[in-house]
Amino acid sequence: MTTIVLVRKNDEVVVAGDGQVSMGNTVVKSTASKVRKIEKRDVVAGFAGSTADALTLFERLEGKLEKHAGNLSRAAVELAKDWRTDKYLRRLEALMAVGDKKNSYIISGTGDVLEPEGDVIGIGSGGNYALAAGKVLMESNISAEEVAKKAIKVAADICVFTNENVKVEKI
Repeated sequence: MTTIVLVRKNDEVVVAGDGQVSMGNTVVKSTASKVRKIEKRDVVAGFAGSTADALTLFERLEGKLEKHAGNLSRAAVELAKDWRTDKYLRRLEALMAVGDKKNSYIISGTGDVLEPEGDVIGIGSGGNYALAAGKVLMESNISAEEVAKKAIKVAADICVFTNENVKVEKI
């Protein structure tokens, strides 16, 4: 797994993720990028799960955004439907955190599209640690990007499947 955090603060939306890729108890790569910005649509997304699966899901999300004129809510629901019903995608056990200027969602392979309360989302093996740290850091005067980076660093200190090589995308 991994750790992804999405933060909304002061008209900024930031998604950050660690860079660790593990196979069982072995670290295979420490500098992977599990976050992406979909430039045309001002959407940021982070993925917790298999790296190869991430590319497929990011491409599908981008296609859904194009099809639905950038409407993230509609694209998220359509992606979740495909994910739940498509034979190939159905096997993926993963989560995505996605956001645009108005909305933030967690999308799961079970067909869930969740709009969590608050301005911080945490997913992945260290997601709850990053979520807790992010909620506390939101009360400070630091930027959304700094909240996200520090939240990942807290998770990395606790979760063995998370490292401190933080990648960030923002809108």
